[in-house]
Amino acid sequence: MDHDDFDQEPIRGLPQALPAGERILWQGAPSVWALARDALKVRWVAAYFVLFFLGSGTARLTEMGVLAAFGGAAFYLVLGAAACALLWVIAWCQAKATVYTITDARVVLRVGAALTMSLQFPYRWIGAADLTLAGDGTGTIALRTLGKTRFSYLLLWPHARPWRFNPPQPALRCIPDAASVARMLAEAAQVQASLPQVEIAQTQPTGATPVPAE
Repeated sequence: MDHDDFDQEPIRGLPQALPAGERILWQGAPSVWALARDALKVRWVAAYFVLFFLGSGTARLTEMGVLAAFGGAAFYLVLGAAACALLWVIAWCQAKATVYTITDARVVLRVGAALTMSLQFPYRWIGAADLTLAGDGTGTIALRTLGKTRFSYLLLWPHARPWRFNPPQPALRCIPDAASVARMLAEAAQVQASLPQVEIAQTQPTGATPVPAE
């Protein structure tokens, strides 16, 4: 029997139903190949093992013929293929478990292949967003939050901007057509920023000092 770990979500990718009036503008997930290439560096891993193969084969040439030398070094190609296949599986699992959601009020990241969590970022918590594009149109949108929340880089990875540890920047990683998604995000954030913000204070007994709500 098939089992869906997310069948209890009221809306795919969201931990709760949307409040009245809020609309989903876009949902997506990382491209498996782009995630393997950019986050897991599968091409670098492949090149690393190819170099080992060439180096080992060349070193054996003083003792044996070309076919025997490089045939004996072929172990590194097999090992490299296995490593790249493992990275591809990791990328596939991460992409399958991930749903990025942009609404007209916030950005939500449902992430984690082993430990699933949902992270929500109202636009008023986002100071800026940075877009990094690859040649195939995939890209990463990193969110620079305003210190409302603290995250662990390791807990976020690979859904974080590379090499930004303090503070880490949550990211919509390796998504297709990233430029269009970034424009949509910017437009939604601008509309939200133009709306008035209402501060609600707790009602205190007469004579008490009112305390603003957090």
